[in-house]
Amino acid sequence: MPADLRPLFWIFLQGFSSGLPLALTGATLTFWLASVGVDKTTVGLFSLVGSAYSAKYLWSPVIDHARVPGLGRLGRRRSWTLPVQLGLVVSLVLLGRTDPGSSPTTTAALAALVAFLSATQDIGLDAWRIEQLAPERQALGAVATQWGYRFGMIASGAGALYLAGAYGWAIAYYAMAGLMGVGILSTLLARDPAPWPEATGVVDAVRQAVVDPFRDFMRRRQWATVLVAVVLYKFGDALAGTMTSPLYVELNFTPAEVASVTKVFGVIAGMAGVGAGGALTARVGIRAALLACGVAQMVSNLGYCALTAAGHDVWALTGVIGVENFTGGMGSAAFVTWLSGMCARQYTATQYALLTSFAAVGRTTLAAGGGYLATSLGWIPFFLLTTAAALPGLALVGWLTRPERGEA
Repeated sequence: MPADLRPLFWIFLQGFSSGLPLALTGATLTFWLASVGVDKTTVGLFSLVGSAYSAKYLWSPVIDHARVPGLGRLGRRRSWTLPVQLGLVVSLVLLGRTDPGSSPTTTAALAALVAFLSATQDIGLDAWRIEQLAPERQALGAVATQWGYRFGMIASGAGALYLAGAYGWAIAYYAMAGLMGVGILSTLLARDPAPWPEATGVVDAVRQAVVDPFRDFMRRRQWATVLVAVVLYKFGDALAGTMTSPLYVELNFTPAEVASVTKVFGVIAGMAGVGAGGALTARVGIRAALLACGVAQMVSNLGYCALTAAGHDVWALTGVIGVENFTGGMGSAAFVTWLSGMCARQYTATQYALLTSFAAVGRTTLAAGGGYLATSLGWIPFFLLTTAAALPGLALVGWLTRPERGEA
């Protein structure tokens, strides 16, 4: 393999490892809950198990600076990533052994543990990706990680649903635990060039790990508004996503239909969207790409209104999922490129964790009321609301990325 493509290959495999656990605490888990009769409000509240994704900046300084006893020779990033990936294997097995119908609290606790470990894995993998690539190759890195991420989601989405339909949910989660071996293998084989930070004492180490990354970020123009924009840019998508599985169950789509259309075709459409979004970003620049992709992913939510009206229609489901995933992939490519470009190289892990933590707030905390809203409003008004929910994020991103006076 050519040397310039090797980092992208490892980024792709690590993206697979990053994407695999997310569906297992998100869409796949909520389909499991809905299929055993858990009510929509509770299903919506289960999005809170992913709160670790929105809080990972709190422990990212430890991942960025502390050495793992006995594993330091693996390198600054791999020494943390490897034990976390092994922990994901164990926690996914335990999650598969639960019964959410009779003991939802146990299921929620183990799902929260999976999310915590997954978020911690992401801290190391995201830093490793950004540090591997020159600034002009960050868009390629965004495409590689998003493609790998979506292959992981095919496995934990369609793969898990197929296995659950044939052999039960426990076997499905055991199999997903086994697929974490892809991430473990790539962690063992990839190089880790990031140097360990040098500190002259405990106070200096704390300053480097905790104070400097956040102080550097807060020197940026409109830094607080940037964080609000990061929260809101994909909020409309996230709010709709909390209720898609209950919608499929209510419209009587079978697990096989959902797996084939949403977890295979939809993810492939998303990968195509990532490629298109990466190409668009490279061609027109980050501002135009963020706005164009954001408008497209906002409008795609209206497709769920059409699906609600169509009822149990596999072709309608296919069309809606194809458009929604393609536009969502475009938005993700532009969004990841934007976030990556905002990180200072010496504080990559902590600053990227901060940005993606805020990005996850929309998917977890803010979206937790999706079940209540869908129950109170009905499906069509709910999805109209999710479309409107994308407007504030678009407005903020457009304002923040506007050219300064005097710029070309």
